[in-house]
Amino acid sequence: MSNIALLSCVSQKITYKTEARNMYISNLFTESLKYIENILKPDITYILSAKYGLLKLDEIIEPYNETLNTKNKAEQQNWANNVLLQIKNECNINSDTLIFLAGKNYYKDLIQHLPNNKIIMENMPIGKRLQWLTKELGV
Repeated sequence: MSNIALLSCVSQKITYKTEARNMYISNLFTESLKYIENILKPDITYILSAKYGLLKLDEIIEPYNETLNTKNKAEQQNWANNVLLQIKNECNINSDTLIFLAGKNYYKDLIQHLPNNKIIMENMPIGKRLQWLTKELGV
């Protein structure tokens, strides 16, 4: 039984190939990753990428300009189906707890298939999420 953190990608990225953990440079992403690593301390953390699906933090990726927020319902569902397969290959969905720090489009089509899920900052707009993270991190 493991705790698995799932963090969504963001639009602000560096412009060269690097580890997934270093690709995303927005305050929301960096503060969310600090929260995961310093407070949640899960057994493993993955990034939910609109392009690549489920990414390990040390996975080397190319920059891209893609988001679930501009995809239609069928494209979002297809992405979720692929990510669900990736999650099932990496995790035990019946015993592991999957903790989402992600925008709604990155979890809405997944959570009904993941019996042990938890959503941090659910339904909070980006500004409120940043405020919450700042408070939680004691910054």
